[in-house]
Amino acid sequence: MATEEEKEVYRALRESQGKYTYFLLAAAGTAVGFSLTQTASSALSLCQLPLAAALLFWGLSFYLSCKNLAYVNSTLFANYELLRVENGRYPELSGHPQMVQAASEGIRGAIKNNSDTANQLGHWQFRMLITGSVSYIVWHVIEMWLRT
Repeated sequence: MATEEEKEVYRALRESQGKYTYFLLAAAGTAVGFSLTQTASSALSLCQLPLAAALLFWGLSFYLSCKNLAYVNSTLFANYELLRVENGRYPELSGHPQMVQAASEGIRGAIKNNSDTANQLGHWQFRMLITGSVSYIVWHVIEMWLRT
């Protein structure tokens, strides 16, 4: 069983990861809202293609953030179920060590898959946010150039 110090470090890590994901989620949503206010009175033109790309990337970042949170929650739930299985909280498995082992291995596999997927989604979430920001800056520079 984990020590109290290990549990505290895990809690802090989990809280930090959650805050980071929610920060990126909020940043993507805010970026979409801000960019829409910048073009509220503009007519459509080809010079706005980088802005459209930015909106697409920010939308993808927002979507990936939501998917990331779903996989993290799924991982946490599977971890909870693993603890229940290994602590004998499933009466139908008690007295059957092979069934407990098989259930534990299956749950551990699910945890690894969910965790790996959440990790990849988190990386792509950040990449899409940055790519959207670069696209927005390109659009802004084009708009400035067209005004001169």
